[in-house]
Amino acid sequence: MVGFKNRYMVMEVFLDANRDLDKADPIIITQYNVTRAINDSILVNFGECGLGSSLGSFQVKYVNPITKVCVIRASREEHQKVWSAITMVRSIVNCPVIFNLLDLSGSIRACKTAALKCDEAKFEQYKLMVGDRVTPEVTKQVQNCLEKIKLLEH
Repeated sequence: MVGFKNRYMVMEVFLDANRDLDKADPIIITQYNVTRAINDSILVNFGECGLGSSLGSFQVKYVNPITKVCVIRASREEHQKVWSAITMVRSIVNCPVIFNLLDLSGSIRACKTAALKCDEAKFEQYKLMVGDRVTPEVTKQVQNCLEKIKLLEH
């Protein structure tokens, strides 16, 4: 018996730094928000048939709301369609965003390694940027996310 062949993408989400922070609510990147934005992009750019063929294996496996790193699974046959739809996503919850592909792999193990390394590096950058204002809650939340990556499976 042959299992499904998947591709795993480690993506980075860049939020618009120029948006008005005083009147705008802080955008929290969640699995639901990312999934919905990508599904909408696939629908707009590839139609209902493209969305239907992509949904078989498509899943946002992991999202870190602090470092803005996410892991996305797509079938091997459809991963280029999903990837191109991701690059065409322009907003999540009315906040302009840009996705950047950090790693593309064929196994969850290689994806976990790349995501863990990237997440740790981005959190170090975050700590340098924020300085003394890093709260224990944020540190605990990132540690929980890092544990989630380590437990990431099919």
